[in-house]
Amino acid sequence: MLSRRSFMSHISSVALMTALPRTATAAGAVDLTAAPAQQQIAPEGYPGTGIWAINGRMPGPLLRLDQGTRLRARLMNRLPQPTSLHWHGIRIDNAMDGVPGLTQDPVPPGGSFLYDFEAPDAGTYWYHSHAQSVEQVERGLQGPLVVDEVEPPEVDHDVVLVLDDIRLSQEAQVTDDFASPRDRSHAGRLGNLVLTNGREAWSSPVRQGDRLRLRLINSANARIFTLGLEGFRAWQVALDGMPLALPRPVPDRIVLAPAQRVDLIADVTAAPGAEAFLVHHVRDNGYAQAAFPVSAGSSAARSAPDPLPPNPDHPLDLANARQLVLKMEGGAMGRMQDAVFQDTTHDMRSLMRLNQFWALNGAVGRPETPWADLSRGETVRVEMVNDTAFAHAMHIHGMHFSILTPAGTPGPLRDTVLLQPGETRHVAFNAHNPGKWLVHCHMLAHHAAGMGTWVNVRA
Repeated sequence: MLSRRSFMSHISSVALMTALPRTATAAGAVDLTAAPAQQQIAPEGYPGTGIWAINGRMPGPLLRLDQGTRLRARLMNRLPQPTSLHWHGIRIDNAMDGVPGLTQDPVPPGGSFLYDFEAPDAGTYWYHSHAQSVEQVERGLQGPLVVDEVEPPEVDHDVVLVLDDIRLSQEAQVTDDFASPRDRSHAGRLGNLVLTNGREAWSSPVRQGDRLRLRLINSANARIFTLGLEGFRAWQVALDGMPLALPRPVPDRIVLAPAQRVDLIADVTAAPGAEAFLVHHVRDNGYAQAAFPVSAGSSAARSAPDPLPPNPDHPLDLANARQLVLKMEGGAMGRMQDAVFQDTTHDMRSLMRLNQFWALNGAVGRPETPWADLSRGETVRVEMVNDTAFAHAMHIHGMHFSILTPAGTPGPLRDTVLLQPGETRHVAFNAHNPGKWLVHCHMLAHHAAGMGTWVNVRA
């Protein structure tokens, strides 16, 4: 059915689309209504798709505010299920984190909840449902969140690109196989249509020589995007919202796991009359994830961008760090023999009958006691071990962590790290934010099937 278009073979048919509508201002007050809606997602000729939307569209409105200001977002639930919103990557008060059963009660149908928090960190973030998220995020409960620097870089265009996929039926409706044992035990729920800002074909005009800030957000349930640029000279300036100490030339391939973000400063080098592209690489093929038709401008090269202003720092004390291990087990073709689920040890066959497939440190699902009970301000070093046959995107709520280099020195800050099958990585974080914080795989079906735990940071 909904086959992807070939790279550089379709541009005359691509509809122009400008930036996502902005809802919140620097004063940051907004109503967000979660309700059924319909949107043209599949190509023309197919019917509109029934979705669950924030303010009538998927992705939801771009929420934009200035660093250090407050966001007051009232969520009104007009859905047939309870829901909540998680503000992914924002280091906020625990009560505002949006995790049912851990930080708040879910918002019932017909109910509302006021999220009220300060945004301490500039950068690119996003918001999404954290209730029955395999279904609710897939149906459309997600949107971008941008916190602007006090002194943002000078660019000609600031472009937010929400990269996603969706699984549609022949009738262009979201399939309801959200508890599929195959998805849960394998790579997760992968869609059959890849989207940019909720569209199968996304394009926006630029001029030669324009400088763009490209904010890439992977909001997919499970898809790992391998991306590249054509017709640009570009630098990475931030990962998961956190500025890099120095801009880095963009590599040939950018790997973006579910929930990860990357900010690029990209100068248009394609000639007038040509197109520049964000390319989605799939095996040996390239597809236009986003297209930028180029008109006349300037061919003069610009100097490399300056680093973005740093966000508040929470230093690491690696010499005195608490040592923890987070071992991922289970799944199809895995070696896990048994694990504890709801205080009872089950063998793998029994877990499969319960539609549970994954464990962290031998426990399936979020246990009643935390994986770690931490003192505020202590440094924690975690050895993450992926002893499975599938990739996992591990996300820690409430705090960014540093991915340590092979030499053990701190690398860039992130809130989500991708571990390939059989891979071990070391991360470290300062437990500066008190509260109960979720730790889970952001392949959402993996989380639903057991790959989640939590830490407690004492005040």
